Amino acid sequence: QVQLVESGGGLVQAGGSLRLSCAASGSIFSINTMGWYRQAPGRQRELVAAITSSGTTNYADSVKGRFTISRDNVKNPVYLQMNSLKPEDTAVYYCNANDGLFEFWGQGTQVTVSS
Repeated sequence: QVQLVESGGGLVQAGGSLRLSCAASGSIFSINTMGWYRQAPGRQRELVAAITSSGTTNYADSVKGRFTISRDNVKNPVYLQMNSLKPEDTAVYYCNANDGLFEFWGQGTQVTVSS
């Protein structure tokens, strides 16, 4: 089992920045990929960014050039630096961990970008 705890969400004006953090505990040795997803009201959950255990990153087209996923050490914690935020970035952001067999989710953190 892997437990994930997000922090760093909040309210920010358009053009501003936020940094989300995700701390993992439990069987973190088994994690292959960690990532951030978001879900806006009335919309499906979507991938924002992911980073593999080898450091390969992947971003949604909508956030490329604005968001950066990173980590302090091999797997923990994982950060999402969000710059040039837009109102359409407003959503609940979820941390995700994948060990190749199972997916684990955090409780989510709200990000609200005002225009």
